[in-house]
Amino acid sequence: MTVVRRWCAAIGVLVLLAVAGCDSSAPKSSEPFVIGFSAWPGWFPWQVAAEQKLFDKHGVTVEMRYYDNYTDSLKALVDGEIDANSQTLNDTLVSVGSGARQTIVLVNDNSTGNDKIIARSGIGSVADLKGKRVAVEQGTVDHYLLLLALAEAGLTAKDITLMPMATDKAAEAFAAGQVDAAGVFAPFTTTALARRGSRAIATSAEFPGAIPDHLAVRSELVTRRAGDVRAIVDTWFETLRWMRDNEAAADTILARRAGVDVGAYRSYDAGTTLFTRQQNVDAFTPGTTPAHLNYQAARICDFMVETGLVDERPSLDGLLDGSFVGAA
Repeated sequence: MTVVRRWCAAIGVLVLLAVAGCDSSAPKSSEPFVIGFSAWPGWFPWQVAAEQKLFDKHGVTVEMRYYDNYTDSLKALVDGEIDANSQTLNDTLVSVGSGARQTIVLVNDNSTGNDKIIARSGIGSVADLKGKRVAVEQGTVDHYLLLLALAEAGLTAKDITLMPMATDKAAEAFAAGQVDAAGVFAPFTTTALARRGSRAIATSAEFPGAIPDHLAVRSELVTRRAGDVRAIVDTWFETLRWMRDNEAAADTILARRAGVDVGAYRSYDAGTTLFTRQQNVDAFTPGTTPAHLNYQAARICDFMVETGLVDERPSLDGLLDGSFVGAA
């Protein structure tokens, strides 16, 4: 890749891995902690946690709030309507760049193929998108993937006709033959690929680590409600264990939340890599490879500025707090 090679100087990322940073004696609140999530395989385990009452086991009162439109969940967190949201790193940085105070406390997963640029028959590569109509939800992760893929092919956004629309609508428009290509994520990839002759010409698997998905919390709650945040992170890892030990039951819950059958849901498996606790610890540890969140955040900052997604580089101070996964 020829873009976003600069390092963010004076990165100022808060990365806390010591158990002391997450006080195990911190009290929990009786007030519900409201978590938003939307249609993405790496976030559907929250549905399992709720249905299996795993939050209760950890003594935390949680209200899960599902959003049909992903961007609505981003706005809800910015507006303070919810306390935390599962969202991508680049979308978090867009919010932070607009003045929001958000802290990432957990890596849910990395996209390893479930974000796709899908094109009609006759378009064999990203280079063939020149002059074509491409539907994508502007400013979100698949817009970012599209820009990455265009840059690698020697193109820019000016070489295509961008058709901004919500992800579900983008998939539907492509399936109906109204556009030449679409940038969408699972489960909406299933809708898009129903168009005869369509195929993925670029996926997140080709950009390792570029699309990490997280739980972002309003920053002031990381301190004020640290006990709740700790219990929520603990619940996440217990949920992954429950899913491993109850695979068939888990797949039924996940598929129902996704609105597809179990067979279709299982086809998404390789495209989303759910992160273990150790993978979380490794990701929060500062480093200089795509596996490290501080490195990815720096690259995304560069890309966002260079492509005009934001006017100024977002501040990374206080963005990452690995103390909760360190103490899990």
